[in-house]
Amino acid sequence: MEALNRGVPHRYTGVFQVIESQLINVFLYDKQHEIRPEALAVVALDNSFCQFVLRDGSLLVDNSMHDDRLLSSSFRGVVVAYHGVPVTNPRGGLYGTLCHFDFIELSLAQPQFELLQAAGGLLYPYLPHLDGRVYSAPQVARAAAG
Repeated sequence: MEALNRGVPHRYTGVFQVIESQLINVFLYDKQHEIRPEALAVVALDNSFCQFVLRDGSLLVDNSMHDDRLLSSSFRGVVVAYHGVPVTNPRGGLYGTLCHFDFIELSLAQPQFELLQAAGGLLYPYLPHLDGRVYSAPQVARAAAG
């Protein structure tokens, strides 16, 4: 995650696994090396920006306040820049999302978007595969570490 994040201005790069109607944050790289915000550990799919990645194949938003698709999300205006792609298995099945995001307006250059897309297709074997249970933040952290 650090290598992907190094080439972009975004503070965060993360992977979220879809489990039923939730997104579980399994990896998060933060340029500031702070503890993951609790609100990002488990996110309701229908409140997430990731839902549009899953529906449309990507979501590229420089400023969430200017995107009407995000009107109903409580993250709108909090997560301002969001650029995400699906994470798939080798057979094309869906695992979740890979995204760069930040609390300020940022764009993503086309070469970095293409790298993000390529990574979304390659990461699957290296990710934890959580079962369908709902996890607390400490459980997610333990599962992702181990």
